[in-house]
Amino acid sequence: MKTNLLFSIATVVLLMPTDIFSQAPALGTAANFALFSTNGAVTNMGISHVTGNVGTNNGSSTGFGNVNGVMNDGNGTSAQCAADLLIAYNQLNSTTPGFFPASLMGNGDTLTAGVYQVAGGATLNLDLYLDAQNDPNAVFIFQVQGAMSANASAKVKLLNDAMACNVFWKVEGLVSLAAGVSMKGTIIANNAAININTGDTLEGRALSTAGAVNTDGVLVYTPIGCGSPTLNGPTAPVLGGAACYAVFSGNGAVSNSGITYLTGDVGTNVGLTTGFNPLHVNGTIHPNPDGSTAQAASDLLVAYTYLNTLPHDIELLYPAQFGNNLVLTPHTYLLNAATVFTDTLYLNALGNPNAVFVMKCNGAFSTSTYSKVKFINGTQAKNVYWKIEGAVAINDYSVFKGTIICNNGALGAIGTGVKIDGRALTTNGALSVTASTINAQNIPTNCASVGIKDLSGTDAGLQIFPNPFSSMITITLTNVSQDIKTEFKMYDLVGKEVYSQTLTQQSTQMEVTGLEKGLYFYKIFKANVLSQSGKLIAE
Repeated sequence: MKTNLLFSIATVVLLMPTDIFSQAPALGTAANFALFSTNGAVTNMGISHVTGNVGTNNGSSTGFGNVNGVMNDGNGTSAQCAADLLIAYNQLNSTTPGFFPASLMGNGDTLTAGVYQVAGGATLNLDLYLDAQNDPNAVFIFQVQGAMSANASAKVKLLNDAMACNVFWKVEGLVSLAAGVSMKGTIIANNAAININTGDTLEGRALSTAGAVNTDGVLVYTPIGCGSPTLNGPTAPVLGGAACYAVFSGNGAVSNSGITYLTGDVGTNVGLTTGFNPLHVNGTIHPNPDGSTAQAASDLLVAYTYLNTLPHDIELLYPAQFGNNLVLTPHTYLLNAATVFTDTLYLNALGNPNAVFVMKCNGAFSTSTYSKVKFINGTQAKNVYWKIEGAVAINDYSVFKGTIICNNGALGAIGTGVKIDGRALTTNGALSVTASTINAQNIPTNCASVGIKDLSGTDAGLQIFPNPFSSMITITLTNVSQDIKTEFKMYDLVGKEVYSQTLTQQSTQMEVTGLEKGLYFYKIFKANVLSQSGKLIAE
């Protein structure tokens, strides 16, 4: 009886799915690296885009442009990575396999979670599907007991909640990916090189215990999930009164030529603001310095100081090569020289709409014509900040996103056809705009540009609707008093009064006819003292 019981238990264990025993290895600090060799050079040719650390513990990393990660060659970080990589390799190597596929993999095959061992070398051809069967924790481990290659345009595709962070390839020999391959998972080559060729994409890591890692015009990025930290980026600066402005200088003339459209206020605290058409500004034009511009200048300096002292996570080592389809994630970045932005920059929030990006440019900043900042995976313009030391030139037809805070430099060339989703602000310098569109993001509710500004500092509870209007306007004023004379007045663009009404009720409906279509200003007076002002559009 006892013998039969033991036999039954053994039979059940043998018949149980082997994937319940497969467990992802502990990568330790190696999880932070996209490309790494314990002993060997890590080299790149062409323009490659890498998210994750790059380095070697014995050799050098060469040929890379701007990397969205930290370069670590022969330092304490690379030494720890080498130790952690060896642990991960040993775990993968000692895992008991449950499946033994042929050396030619792919060709449309679908595999479920488990440990797969190929007796010798392996070749990936066409498409290989990994199906997690709706289990995001499903782990796929491939033990290749020889070299591994992938034919041109071969692809690993993930199905039903499969995640690249749960896919591992342990290879006992050279790893060679032909052009156009799309690979998923962490590759660990033992005592051999890894070659990733032109047009390849690797969502995972390429790590070698001893051998060179070579890339040529590739996209490699560490996978998210499986306990990887959520990237929030730094804490955003507090703009204070400067947040009301789409265009502002703390000290310098602010001018416009051509037809420019703004959402937000425009002004300067020292000098004049000229050339902006009120019909095209959804905000307040401050032609001369006033209390609002003084507050904005003070608050802008506070925001600049915060950004200037904010520690950076990642230094982009080649500021003159900025852009060029670079992909960045939520961090504080340092460009420690004059920066030239060419072509396209992608900002990837990784699904976190609150993630903050800060670019600290310690030098002048310029863009090519038609340059573009593009957002992916939830990035928002209100969470992007550019701190620039020196002059800024956003060249013609560029699409720029985020708040620019320029320190002691002219924002002197916001060119024709430029679109900025954000703000153009300078602490000290002239600012000029030419036929552009600038939309400030996340304007506070107490700004004149987004609603009713109570100039006396008291919330009057005023609502005016509809706006735009055709002939009828309704005004609600919650704190109207019979003891204080309250008047509503409208003015045209040259300041001529076109309508007046005394308000005695909480809600007053007025018929306003005979006006030409266009922009008008209104003012609320209490006891002949200006209390509130704003804009109305007749249509």
